[in-house]
Amino acid sequence: MDHSTLTDGISVIVPVYNSEKTLAELVERLEPVLKDCKVPYELILVNDGSRDQSWAAIHSLSQSYPWVRGINLMRNYGQHNALLCGVRLARFASSITMDDDLQHPPEEIPNLLARLDEGEDVVYGTPIKQAHTLWRNLASYFTRLALQGTMGVENARKVSAFRAMRTQIRQAFQQYQSPFVILDVLLSWGTTRFTTLPTRHDARQRGVSNYTFSKLIFHAINMLTGFTVLPLQLASLMGFAFAIFGLLVLLFVIVRFIIEGGSVPGFPFLASIIAIFSGVQLFALGIIGEYLARMHFRIMEKPTYVIREETEAEKH
Repeated sequence: MDHSTLTDGISVIVPVYNSEKTLAELVERLEPVLKDCKVPYELILVNDGSRDQSWAAIHSLSQSYPWVRGINLMRNYGQHNALLCGVRLARFASSITMDDDLQHPPEEIPNLLARLDEGEDVVYGTPIKQAHTLWRNLASYFTRLALQGTMGVENARKVSAFRAMRTQIRQAFQQYQSPFVILDVLLSWGTTRFTTLPTRHDARQRGVSNYTFSKLIFHAINMLTGFTVLPLQLASLMGFAFAIFGLLVLLFVIVRFIIEGGSVPGFPFLASIIAIFSGVQLFALGIIGEYLARMHFRIMEKPTYVIREETEAEKH
């Protein structure tokens, strides 16, 4: 959709995965908030291969609420892939992204939009207090740290899935085609005007989080190897550092031979040196392998997402 077709209004985009029990309450809470904004609005619910009856619930809500639009993907592609799908289909100039579990209070949306009107392009609703476990918070911190290195934005450590953004930013990644999607990185391709706003973060009332500690760590690794050359630079730096270390060891052996007339004794010393250098080599090869895998999937042209069906909504 071209930027010229965008009209003033609000598109709320929610990726849905196994959330049939929370969707009705989410829509009920969104309606008065969006009505009070006094502009046209829509809600795009993107069903990301849910295993429960989420799509049936979305279809029913789209029949009851003309401003609700349902998108059903062919399978589970991932939260950011579903978000990208929704962002590309948004019809209004301002977009809100939020989770489907009611941890992002719809009542905070006007505050995010107010900051957007002040001239920012992306406003993140940073939780005042995280309603997660210690391990989940640690994994989230590591992910944000990786994101900061990838985006090169000062506020990257405070990013959140609760965002307000100018829909026109999608022009920067309209042609992006890859199965590996990090929406925040794609947004940084189009703007540097990011800011954060402390918002309420409610505890999950139903179900469990789909983001486990291991998934978040894997997400951070994908982010680093998919959108930055930092790991390759790290591998090069380690190779250089250990090459210097090897030269120092050689110098030590030569000096000892000259002074004492003998070589450095002991198999443990030799075995330790070989293990260190072998480990560094395998680590560097692993990083290169990750990049080759990304290139392999891009050459295969694996789709970012595929839409199975969708419901039509009226501009309300």
